[in-house]
Amino acid sequence: MAEVATSGTSSATSDQLLVVIDPVARRADGESVRIARDVLRAGAAGAKVCLPDGPEEFARALARRGSRRPVVVGDDRALVRAVELLHRRRELAGCALSLVPVGGSVSLARALGVPCGAVAAARAVLDGAERRMDLLVDDRDGVVLGALRIPPLGSPSPLRHSPDGVIHPWLRTCRSLVRTLAPARPPAAPGSGPTRLRVEVDGETLVDLHQSVEAVSVVPGASGTARVEVRPASVGAEASPLSAEGSTITVSGAHFRYRADAVVSGPVRTRTWEVREGAWGLTVPA
Repeated sequence: MAEVATSGTSSATSDQLLVVIDPVARRADGESVRIARDVLRAGAAGAKVCLPDGPEEFARALARRGSRRPVVVGDDRALVRAVELLHRRRELAGCALSLVPVGGSVSLARALGVPCGAVAAARAVLDGAERRMDLLVDDRDGVVLGALRIPPLGSPSPLRHSPDGVIHPWLRTCRSLVRTLAPARPPAAPGSGPTRLRVEVDGETLVDLHQSVEAVSVVPGASGTARVEVRPASVGAEASPLSAEGSTITVSGAHFRYRADAVVSGPVRTRTWEVREGAWGLTVPA
């Protein structure tokens, strides 16, 4: 892992930054990375820049940050990875993260209020303010920063990525060739559409296994709660969605996959998520 320190002496009033540049961001948009790095170096004397080669070095850089404020230059996946690492080290309470979004998927960053231009995001790191936000934590210590969605059982499989998060050109070519040569897809097998799930919010059953559901979504609600919406499967007229707010959500039943932020997980038979109020901080424009 390469580490670069800016020239110049940092004063007591200088903001001490650890700028961790995700390798996927460097490959995806090296120019935006360079711009962000230059703005941060100019605005924070003594800022330390780390160029990890992979997830292990990324984690090591955060663990060894000392008193420096971590700044992640990367996409939504890099942000989620940083929050999860700090959560598992139980260091989120005393640490405000900053993000300069660079890479393919930055919709989560935008939804959280982070500017998506390299210059604007870097200036927000220097001049912005910390905003404390709720965190959704599951029973395996995974985290959700934004939305959680459970798609229908028969939905297409999530796009698989290489370990570095990049879909390689040769893989795209192979997929295009397979789609061209493959016969038409047969009708979906019975049971591949709506599925039966039990959804409980704060111990109260919102929908039970006797009711097939099309989809479940969990999004941030009022402080300390999440808003849960279940769309029941309908025959004929569309069924009205069921909704509730609470701090603990349990989904169980048939095997299901779920999308948390930018990552698809599963299949699992049961998972519980708990809202941790004000558990993490992110620097956003003041």
